[in-house]
Amino acid sequence: MSTPIVPSFDDAAGSGRKLAIICSKGNLDMAYPGLILANAALGEGVETHLFFTFWGFDIINKATMGDLKFTFVGNTAMHMPGHNSGIHHMLGALPGATAGATAMMKKMIADLDVPEVPEFLELLTASGCHMWACRMSADMNKLTEDDLYDGVEAIISASDFIEITDGAQLLFI
Repeated sequence: MSTPIVPSFDDAAGSGRKLAIICSKGNLDMAYPGLILANAALGEGVETHLFFTFWGFDIINKATMGDLKFTFVGNTAMHMPGHNSGIHHMLGALPGATAGATAMMKKMIADLDVPEVPEFLELLTASGCHMWACRMSADMNKLTEDDLYDGVEAIISASDFIEITDGAQLLFI
């Protein structure tokens, strides 16, 4: 059996590490993984960059960031917390299912003292997180920097993001 290749992030001074997270989905349940991982990285002193693209733009769009939804349509892994029995994703088509699922998830998140998305973005900005918006996604959605959360540093191309985050560990969410 061959030995796996594992990157080494050892750095005696704790500096030089970089994390780049691409946030491509704007559902409530898909917004938090990127934000939580960015917060954890910042807490460890890691230079952290978030790149919002496609539906991930909803996370930083002033018009949508405070009202992200959770739906279990298409989520075959959906189950009630603490139970093993799944919920058939077709139930999500019933009127009020998305609103109910969103309310349930928001309550569970609030019970854990995790801030809502707009407040979480403020926390990340105050902690030094770099936030970037995808040029192509902005053009597709006809959005400008004025439409985006104030902590977004700029609307940049994918190539610019790759250059800015050279050498970073990359996560795609």
